[in-house]
Order: sequence, then structure tokens, then C-alpha cells
Amino acid sequence: MEENNSQFSIVNSQFVECVPNFSEGRNIHTINAIAEAIRSVDGVRVLHIDRGEAANRTVITFVGPAQAVAEAAFRMVKRASELIDMRQHLGEHPRIGATDVLPLVPLRNITLEECAELARTLAHRIYKELGIPTYCYEAAAYRQEHINLADCRRGEYEGLKEKIHDPVMRPDFADEEYTEQAAQAGATVVGARNFLIAVNFNLNTTSREIATKIAARVRASGEVCRDDTGNIIRDEEGKARRVPGILKGCKAIGWYIEEYGCAQVSMNINDAKLCPIHTAYETVCDVAKEYGVEVTGTELIGLIPEDYMIAAGQYFAEKYGLEIDEQEQLIAVAIDTMRMDDLCPFDSKQKILVV
Repeated sequence: MEENNSQFSIVNSQFVECVPNFSEGRNIHTINAIAEAIRSVDGVRVLHIDRGEAANRTVITFVGPAQAVAEAAFRMVKRASELIDMRQHLGEHPRIGATDVLPLVPLRNITLEECAELARTLAHRIYKELGIPTYCYEAAAYRQEHINLADCRRGEYEGLKEKIHDPVMRPDFADEEYTEQAAQAGATVVGARNFLIAVNFNLNTTSREIATKIAARVRASGEVCRDDTGNIIRDEEGKARRVPGILKGCKAIGWYIEEYGCAQVSMNINDAKLCPIHTAYETVCDVAKEYGVEVTGTELIGLIPEDYMIAAGQYFAEKYGLEIDEQEQLIAVAIDTMRMDDLCPFDSKQKILVV
């Protein structure tokens, strides 16, 4: 399922990365058809396909010139809407549509603001030509309530019909009524953001409850305050009071993956400067011990920039008194320490992006 030679230097102007998430992780024929729609655009290169059967979700990473990426993104959304029926979809991961989320990421010679404008144009085209409701999120958001992906996705696919009539949380582009196309394809959340690291920390427990508690402790938004009877404590405006999490710049949830036979803390690191992957790993390890469990390994979803892995290697080398200067050796230290091959072999040439 992986493309060869994903480690390369990008030299073209205005290069963009796109990391769409699809609500299909089991039907290989469907996944391959979506990938072929992306490859049909000249200049676009598929770097990696990450398929999760338990989550019933696939993440595809591709890059290319900005306009070519936008065209490839449109074609893949169209193909996904033809092949995936959300009325039949079940999976562990939160989702709202066949092409669930579609972020554009600036790589070279293009600003986040330019990516945001590209995303808004793409979102409008998806709705206008395909009839699929679309949200614009993160840097491309039109309104405050749509900045956070979790807010756009709240209620998931099953709640979309009701949200169509919500003046605040309805999609930015949508028909006034819930259409047949919306029923089949759901909605797509299109946006622009900086590079995100998607990572799952494996636990030596099957308890979703423990994983959820750990996630709430470490994520930036923290955990909701409750009284002795379990009721949510609210402020004067009716908003839930929260205890801030330990880490900044990240989101996290807990779940159980039957395919692996273990619970995971699933994390999106939105700002690697505030939350380097090695800091996230050690923090989850520390909090897990408080609940009597351990982190057995790290599952990287999609790609990670080389610089982040080198920084992790430098951190662990210094921590354990290792005198290492070679970049490949530092990366090896990071992979070994965070046990990134716990579930399957970790291929640096496939998983590490050199920009």
C-alpha cells in the first residue's frame, strides 16, 4: 500500500502537501481507486497510504504544485463520494463524511494564507459541482465556530442532517435541505494548516476508559470538571469548566483497537514546536504509569518531517549519554526509544519526509 521513494527534496515552487482522511479502511479496491484519482493529475505524487481496518479509515499523503494538488483533491473527493456510502459506515474514528477531512499544508514557497484561499476555493467547488456540503476549518475558516475540526465534526455523520438547519454549525457551503448526496457522502471538512503529526501511543491494556483518561490529562484542552456525582461543572455562561492539559499544541482521544488487541492514546500534534513528538511520548508514558499501565510503542500515521525525528534522536541521545552526531543514527535512536516498530516495521525511507 506504500509508494516507493517517498524521501525526496522538493525543489519546485509553491509546493503543497495534502493529507486527506477517507472513511474506508477495509476495501482495498476502493482505496486504490481513490489513489488512482489522485495520480491522474500530472505533477502530483502520492507519498504514502496508511490504511486502518479497525478505524475503517485511510490517510493518503500526496504532494505537488498548488493548483495540481487542488485538482487532484477534487478528483479524489468525487471518486470517494461515488464509492463510499456513509449510511453503511462503521468505525472507531470520529467522522462526518466519505472524504472526512481534507487539509492543505504549505511546504515550499507558499504561505499558510495562500493555502487557506486555495482551500476555500476548493471547498466551494466541491459543493457547487458535486453537491457535497463542505466546512472550511483551521486557517481557512470563515467563522470562529468552524476553526476547530472537532467542532465541525461534532455529532459526526449521524448528526449532519440536524446540523444542516443549525444557523451556527451548518456547513459553510450546503443546500438548505438534507439532500441524497449529503446522505451518501456526508460532509467534507476542507482547510489549511501547518504540518501535523498524527501518532498513536499503544498501551498494554484493552481499557478504552483508561486510554480516554490519559488522553484527557495530556491534551491541550484538558478534561472537563465534574462534581462528586459525575455531573459537569459549568461556569456562569453555561460552559463546562476544564482543567488544562499537560501538553500544548495537541489534541488526543482514547480508544480500543480490536485489530491490535490494545487501547491507544490517539494524538494529533498541531504544533511540533510546542509539543515535540518525544515530549508527547514521554508525557503519555508518565501519565500512563499513574493509571498502572505502560506505553508499549508508538504508531505513526502518515509521514513525519526528518527534522522532527532528528530532534527526538538528539533529545534521547543526550538523556541517555550517547555521543552521536550522524543524522541516521539519531533517527535510529528515536525509532528505537519510542518503539515505533511495535506494531509493524518502521521504514524510514517510507515514513520520513525530507523537505
